[in-house]
Amino acid sequence: MRVSNDIINCKSCIYRFMLFNELSDSEYEAVNSARTEYIVKRGDVIRQEGQPIHSFLYLRKGLVKLYKTDKNGKDQILSINKPGDFINLLSIFSNSTYKYSIAALEETLVCNVELSALLAVIRENSDFALKILNRISKISDEIIENRFELNQKQIKGRVAHILLFLAEKIYRKDTFRMPITRREIGELISMTTENTIRTISEFKKDGIISFDAKTITIHDYNRLKNITKTG
Repeated sequence: MRVSNDIINCKSCIYRFMLFNELSDSEYEAVNSARTEYIVKRGDVIRQEGQPIHSFLYLRKGLVKLYKTDKNGKDQILSINKPGDFINLLSIFSNSTYKYSIAALEETLVCNVELSALLAVIRENSDFALKILNRISKISDEIIENRFELNQKQIKGRVAHILLFLAEKIYRKDTFRMPITRREIGELISMTTENTIRTISEFKKDGIISFDAKTITIHDYNRLKNITKTG
């Protein structure tokens, strides 16, 4: 993890309108003074389960996974987060320590704001506080909806759901480099690695997708979408 100076201040950040556009000039300066940018390599753990929460994190570039590890050392991926996501917003007001770990799936740029500075702004700016609450509600709804959808599907439907999620929500194109392994896909959809690999191989055999090294191409988008509904 190394420090970056990708942006001069918060006002030049393209994601400021998602949360920070309610701030006054002095509040912008307070947040900016408490901000540090970090570049994180693929595979690096950004936060470890059990660590104290001292900062607010949001993702400017790259991808991260949120996951928990059980007593047997097996990981369960909770979500994949993309640029613009506030990756620990659900925890900073309810817990003193992290209930999950955060790791980079590719080279990632994270903005770290000292929690004390954020809380000071919240106490003084009711519009900003309401925007924080609104954002927390949306994140919670997305997690609940996504988990509910996955739990209604069989293995083929779950794998198809994740492939479409990556194509539509993350990369916004039909050809992309897979950011997670087949084992991690299994962790994300609560299926074994073996079943996940078998399903992906069936999709490839049926001409729905193809692989070139770690790059995947979706050839039959409509069929894949239909599998998410019927699977």
